Order: sequence, then C-alpha cells, then structure tokens
Amino acid sequence: MTEEKHFREIKTFGRRDGRPLSKRQKHLVDALLPEISLPTDTPICRDDLFGAVEEIWLEIGFGGGEHLVRNARRHSDVGMIGAEPFIDGVAKALTGIDENNLRNVRLHADDVRQVLPNMEKAMIDRAFILFPDPWPKRRQQKRRLIQQAFLDELAHVLRPGAMVRFATDVASYADEALWNFNRHPEFDWQAGRADDWRHDPPDHEPTRYQLKKLGDCKPVWFEFIRR
Repeated sequence: MTEEKHFREIKTFGRRDGRPLSKRQKHLVDALLPEISLPTDTPICRDDLFGAVEEIWLEIGFGGGEHLVRNARRHSDVGMIGAEPFIDGVAKALTGIDENNLRNVRLHADDVRQVLPNMEKAMIDRAFILFPDPWPKRRQQKRRLIQQAFLDELAHVLRPGAMVRFATDVASYADEALWNFNRHPEFDWQAGRADDWRHDPPDHEPTRYQLKKLGDCKPVWFEFIRR
C-alpha cells in the first residue's frame, strides 16, 4: 500500500449520521444541496464557483454550520466553502443557508480530502479548522486530520499569505497540531505571546461544539500564514 493510498483510507471523522432529519431538512438535502455542492470529478476553479468575489474562505469540518453561516452573512463579498461529513451538520447548515438566502456558499458533504486535489492552486484566501474530531485515545490518534500529507494538500490550495486558523480544546491535539504545522515548510506560526493562542480571536464566531466545553483544556487558537 502506498503512503498516499494509506492517507486517503484513514477516516478522520466518526459516524456520519445522527438523529433522523426533519421533513424540511430532508427536502433541503435533496433539493438545495445538489445545487450548491462542489464538483467531485472535475477541476474546481475559483471563478467558476462564485464569479467575482473578493476572497474565498474554506471551513474544514463546519459542524452545525454556525460559524460558516454567520461568516457568509457578514461577508457577502466572500465566497465560503464548507466541508463536513456529518449529515446532521450539513442539514443544519443548509437550513441556515436557506433561511438567510445565501448565495455565496458551496458545500461538500463528505471528507474535504476528496476535493482538495481538484482545487485550483492558490485559490483559498483563508482556512478554518475549528475543533476537529480530537480522537483522544492514543490508538486513535493516527486518525487526526493534521498530518503532513494533509498539510501538503492544504498548502497547495492556499495563496501565499493566506491565514489558517486551527482551534482545539484537547491538549494532546494542540501539541501535535502545532508540532506538525511548525515542521511543515509552508507554514509560519503567528503567535508572539501566550495571549495570542489563549483567547478567542476578535472576529471569531462561536461554534456549538465550542460552547459545550467537552475537551480537557480551554480552547487553544493557532494561526498560521502560508509562506
């Protein structure tokens, strides 16, 4: 098995389904999702997705879509791409997109690693990885998203100078993610003092998971710049 194939087969998320969807959610999954889904078998180009936008932001693992939808509402001149394999979260995001009549959002209802290779080089201006599945048990940690192969693909789609924001409330994941980012040649950590990673960024939109406080430490915030 090649290293690349092994990387692709590692699941970095748990179960994909949860409680049954409401009638409205089922309708949105059937009708709206196909309209705003990213293509999976053709190149994904910046201009083809949104036309004339100032920037394109990518949220990897958007959970219930709170952060994604609020940012799309606040920044109508930004194209928002969200990837999330959990169907309940996708349905919640679709509800917010529909209720707010958002036209600047595209979704991928599965693993982001399926579409990263198809994306145009340097098409993303900001990326968010907020509270990804922490896989806290030692035997599970190989499933964590932040690995060198993933960072290679992420760096490819980020423009030079693009910001990546990573957050977790699991101490071991914070240590591992920081180590992986710092040893990657394409990312520079932006922290100059402890307060830079201890407090929510001023422009952050809280997520439902974050408010549950399920981790073993207070949220840690790391921001990196693509070289």
